[in-house]
Amino acid sequence: MQDTSKQYDAVIDTCKSLFEKKMSDYGSAWRILRLPSLTDQIFIKAQRIRSLQENDVRKVDEGEESEFIGIINYCIMALIQLQKGVAEQPDMSTKEAVALYTEQAALTKQLMENKNHDYGEAWRDMRVSSLTDLILQKLLRVKSIESNKGETLVSEGIDANYQDMINYAIFALIHLNNDRS
Repeated sequence: MQDTSKQYDAVIDTCKSLFEKKMSDYGSAWRILRLPSLTDQIFIKAQRIRSLQENDVRKVDEGEESEFIGIINYCIMALIQLQKGVAEQPDMSTKEAVALYTEQAALTKQLMENKNHDYGEAWRDMRVSSLTDLILQKLLRVKSIESNKGETLVSEGIDANYQDMINYAIFALIHLNNDRS
């Protein structure tokens, strides 16, 4: 579990660094995005990963790694939007956005550690393609919940689904990094 924690933190550091750089380039323009728009962005990334996994020919020179990073960052943005609400205009400094990012990443890591304890790191025996499929399944669940105006009868809410997608994407990046080592 110690390795998982270190590997997890390394992935989050990479993602947060990119998030911070994009905040410097674009500011908090993402704050105007409603949850369905963020969900659709995540869906596009997950679909591209699946396409890359199934097709031999690539016409854009970006691999799965950058798309998994995008999933993580968009999911964290969605969690921030759930917490803060959607803004009419960019309204957040880089410092505030990074602090909220760090807070959401820590909450999501705690969830991972709890589940990892109970499941015994079963994800380590999973394929990256299975993790991709689980992300797509979670996205379809989120879309359904969004269509139901956020209401669920017995299921976890949107936030838990975004957290699960973050964790699956991090597990996939750990696998991809281990495959290169």
